[in-house]
Amino acid sequence: MTVHPKNYLKREESFMYDRETRFRMEDTMNAARIEYTEKHVMHMASRRCDVVRISMSGAVLALLTQYNLPNEFVLDIPDARIMKVGCILMRTNTNNTIDVRFLRLLTQKELDRIFIFSTHPAHRDKKLDVRSW
Repeated sequence: MTVHPKNYLKREESFMYDRETRFRMEDTMNAARIEYTEKHVMHMASRRCDVVRISMSGAVLALLTQYNLPNEFVLDIPDARIMKVGCILMRTNTNNTIDVRFLRLLTQKELDRIFIFSTHPAHRDKKLDVRSW
């Protein structure tokens, strides 16, 4: 009978997901689009979704129906002119929402643009500063 030593790789640590500071999620309501490849780069699929909550490092997306998503995909928020934000699927919830993490941090300027075009009542008084575009 052989005894295996404890595996030191059992718990890998990632700076982005384990030691990164957590940013506060804010409620929002924006139309968005998920794009990903199917069948090993043979077909590009695009699905509509809604951004329900967002922070600089992640978001909660509401899907219209249940479908299989890959672990990596690209998020577009056309109203705010934010294109091609790489995402990692963190968790799929039972109420047709998914938790995603961004591959890069959103800037405060991009978050402000998202909140300006949000239909959520909390962002009703946000104004658009044309000089910042």
